[in-house]
Amino acid sequence: MTHKPIRKAVFPVAGLGTRFLPATKAIPKEMLPVVDRPLIQYAVDEAREAGIEQMIFVTGRGKSAIEDHFDIAFELERTMAERGKSLAVLEPTRLGPGNCAYVRQQEPMGLGHAIWCARDIVGDEPFAIFLPDEFMHGSPGCMAQMVKAYNEVGGNLISVLEVPQDKVSSYGVIDPGASHGALTEVKGLVEKPAIADAPSNLIISGRYILQPEVMRTLENQEKGAGGEIQLTDAMARMIGNQPFHAVTFDGKRYDCGSKVGYIEANLAIALQRDDMADEVRAIAQALLA
Repeated sequence: MTHKPIRKAVFPVAGLGTRFLPATKAIPKEMLPVVDRPLIQYAVDEAREAGIEQMIFVTGRGKSAIEDHFDIAFELERTMAERGKSLAVLEPTRLGPGNCAYVRQQEPMGLGHAIWCARDIVGDEPFAIFLPDEFMHGSPGCMAQMVKAYNEVGGNLISVLEVPQDKVSSYGVIDPGASHGALTEVKGLVEKPAIADAPSNLIISGRYILQPEVMRTLENQEKGAGGEIQLTDAMARMIGNQPFHAVTFDGKRYDCGSKVGYIEANLAIALQRDDMADEVRAIAQALLA
């Protein structure tokens, strides 16, 4: 069976990033670098690897640095060229004309509302969602793994990861059905369950492929936890009406929404870099001595 291709991705980047203040007072949290690339760049690279063509950024006030990052920096490039420096390092930061769109979420009304703000650009197509502070590192990338699964089963998919049972109360958890390899049927979604009540230890991990009908669901979605319009609530209403599966990500997740997770990501990526791994390892060993 042929399914509509995933051509568009939504990046909800309107959050205030208060957990990283004062660093994020003037810099969007999505622009915080892991070694030498901002978090949003890793997410866009992951989308491109999965064959996604159009990037849709749902922004807010003070997020213009994201738009500038994916533009051509004429003065910088001219200066580098005049000095004989390669521009290759800037190539991934260029999004071609028509390949990116920006829409404002004017009020902080939750993740579901942020996705709904992109409804006119998404149109009547299935689309991907990336939460950039969920840094998913693997080869192939998380979304490439999900697109492969989508091409087999269609419908709606979410990425999941196994966590220790005593950690489930901090996450959204799936109620699993039948499993086939990395693919698991989703019978329900439970937000931050008590450890004893958790239906599984498979947590939702920041990557989604959803059918456009979710936009109609979000349009009438009442406020949920925190007084916000929650994407999880809208997805839960779609279960049973459309195919819904989870893909267990074969890779590593770094929670860059937390300071400790962000530091872990920087250290882990630096230790995988040929140009700095030895020095970083020596520094770490010296600090731990």
